[in-house]
Amino acid sequence: MYMLPEVSLRAVTKPDLIQVREWLSDPEVNQMWYGCDDSSQPLHTGYDLGFNDDETADLLTKLSGDRNRDVISVLSESEEHIGEAQLVYEWPLLEAQLFLLIGEKELWHHHYGTAALVKVLDYAFLEKNLHRVWVDVPEFNTNALHMVDHLGFVMEGHFRGAHRKEGEWFDSSILGLLSDEYARRRPRILESV
Repeated sequence: MYMLPEVSLRAVTKPDLIQVREWLSDPEVNQMWYGCDDSSQPLHTGYDLGFNDDETADLLTKLSGDRNRDVISVLSESEEHIGEAQLVYEWPLLEAQLFLLIGEKELWHHHYGTAALVKVLDYAFLEKNLHRVWVDVPEFNTNALHMVDHLGFVMEGHFRGAHRKEGEWFDSSILGLLSDEYARRRPRILESV
């Protein structure tokens, strides 16, 4: 049994966007995310990493005005930016696809991902009043699969050849969590870590 580290969430800032781009320029980080395109540029979801530093204000305005996507920064207890979460909403269905990246590699395997996931799920279910949150996890990211399984996500399906890594296509698992399931499991999640 272990204690989850303290993390918090905040709206993404211009320096955060630049930091995410820097994290994803590291091959070890981007291979756990979406890898690179054919010209070796890191791939990302939600916004293009090819922005110039002068364009961050416009990108931030665009992201903050998107009612169908929240881009959220994950902070450590010391308020250091350590990751990014995204929720992509389907409002008629009261659901969202969740993305989570802990970009600071030295924090990997220290439960920051789990702590951030709990915070994002609290936000999704308690503040946004969603009914369902789902994730699409590539088969090579076994740590992420273990984490979402631990938090109670249920296997709902399988995508064939959905994620590319080092020029090869890999399958992925679709897992979902309903608000009532999370409400029941949340106290046990916090006790069992």
